[in-house]
Amino acid sequence: MKRLVPRVAAINDLSGFGRSSLSVIMPILSTMGIQVCSLPTAVLSAHTEYEGYHFVDLTKTMEGYIEHWKKLQIEFDCIYSGFLGSPCQIDIISQFIRQFSGNDPLVVIDPVMGDNGTLYSTMSREMVCKMRELMREATLITPNFTEAAYLLNEEYNPEIKEDEVKEWLVRLAGMGPKVVIITSVPDFAAHKKTSVIAYDREGGHFWKVSCIYIPAHYPGTGDVFTSVIVGSLLQGDSLPIALDRGVQFITSAIRASYGYDYPRGEGVLLERVLGNLNVPVLSGSYELLE
Repeated sequence: MKRLVPRVAAINDLSGFGRSSLSVIMPILSTMGIQVCSLPTAVLSAHTEYEGYHFVDLTKTMEGYIEHWKKLQIEFDCIYSGFLGSPCQIDIISQFIRQFSGNDPLVVIDPVMGDNGTLYSTMSREMVCKMRELMREATLITPNFTEAAYLLNEEYNPEIKEDEVKEWLVRLAGMGPKVVIITSVPDFAAHKKTSVIAYDREGGHFWKVSCIYIPAHYPGTGDVFTSVIVGSLLQGDSLPIALDRGVQFITSAIRASYGYDYPRGEGVLLERVLGNLNVPVLSGSYELLE
């Protein structure tokens, strides 16, 4: 019997303060008509960009948590994994994906590891290697430009050419996923723009969506973008339309936040733009790359 509401297993940490990880995943997907079943990897008093945060590692509870879900015979339309805190957690999630793959769910891996050319302080080279293994289980991955470079063991080069990005996409798809989306790609062909570029291995197509670069850093924007991609695909949108919706929404969220004087570490003012997720896509700004 078909579910009335699509169901997602959302694997990520939960920050009590700051709009990131499960704190943004749950409201976004719920607004898009998706049931979110959370599998928390850790609980934090605030996200990791705040000094002195209190951290509760839930690695030891995750397997018992998953066992109960197995007893309940829960099925998921999507398994969506974000920040993972240790190699052990990656092993647990790899097994989880295999155990809950009976109905062929969409498996989305956001390999949260770094930004602006460097790994986060909680990451290591071992985590990069383990993330490459986890990618084999994925249908779709959403690394940012920095994470793509680390996954491929390539130099972080902000002056990269579009043809090189396409080569990266093909190589990443060759590691397992059917669809690869690289975010925060520098777009030197267009002044003061940044791009999202995707590759659909089965169709052999490259898609690109560009937007104006806004010089502000807000934690959690990667979680926001990937969540909209997940919700859009589960609603039946095509990949290029999902890309459009993701870019348009995160751009509107940043624009809605940028003009206000508040601590940017709190993240984008998500509450002001959630309603935009219910607005139909009237025109597409995506490009099909040759």
